Amino acid sequence: MRTDTRFWPVDKVILTYFVFTTTLILIWWSNIPDAWQHLLGHFGAAALLIYEVKRPNRTSWIFRNWYALPYVGSCYKEMAILIRAIRRTDAERFLADLDFRIWHAYPSIWLERIYSPPLTEYLQIVYTLFIPAVLLVAFLLWKKGRYAEFQYYGFLIALGFLTSYIGYLLVPARGPRFLLKHLEQMPLHGMWLFRSMQTTLDQLESAHFDCFPSGHTELTILAWWGTRLVSKQLFRVYFAYTLSIIFATVYLRYHYTVDLLAGAIVALILILASPWLFTKLQGRA
Repeated sequence: MRTDTRFWPVDKVILTYFVFTTTLILIWWSNIPDAWQHLLGHFGAAALLIYEVKRPNRTSWIFRNWYALPYVGSCYKEMAILIRAIRRTDAERFLADLDFRIWHAYPSIWLERIYSPPLTEYLQIVYTLFIPAVLLVAFLLWKKGRYAEFQYYGFLIALGFLTSYIGYLLVPARGPRFLLKHLEQMPLHGMWLFRSMQTTLDQLESAHFDCFPSGHTELTILAWWGTRLVSKQLFRVYFAYTLSIIFATVYLRYHYTVDLLAGAIVALILILASPWLFTKLQGRA
């Protein structure tokens, strides 16, 4: 395994995504700020990956197992730029109206009647721990030396993130806390850490059109499913966490409920399709 010079399934997924976004950059070249930097970044990242695969060295084992983390993160930042350059309209009003037709109210506004600082604090903590919660499963598998399961989980999570980015491009929206702000009667207040956590997330995410599908819903469900590889106890804990974060996305005004439904559907499709796809891309049973 440590001298394997074949491309792993996660490698093929990430390289395919690079081809997709490189094509977008070339088509909308004049609309994208510093397009040449993005293009060079793609070529550099792809070249590094190919080198580590085809020329095994002292860094290859760690790199190949963990490189998807920074790669997927940089793809998230880049997609925000691509969406602004490529899309001239957003789906904000459509998603809000769809929510209203389903519930005969805007869920994030309706939930004001149960707002309380302790609940807000708890749900903001849950929401903020999203990335650590997804990564914890990977770290536990790595610590146990279960590298085959670790690599499958990494493939599943990388595929989940990249799929959601394509959804953001197809259905760009920023969320009810922007569109429906004029309808709010009660501003959100926490207790101790709420404001600092929200400010930090705003700096990282508020410029992104990252609502549909809800990545928090999709990836948390995938992480919960992945905990089956670790232990039954962790599976139960993550089930409670998953329910909490899904509720938090609406309560904290980050998402429309149709975003959550889309995220859950994407997660279900990936859970069902990934074993077949992983085996297919791996090229062996």
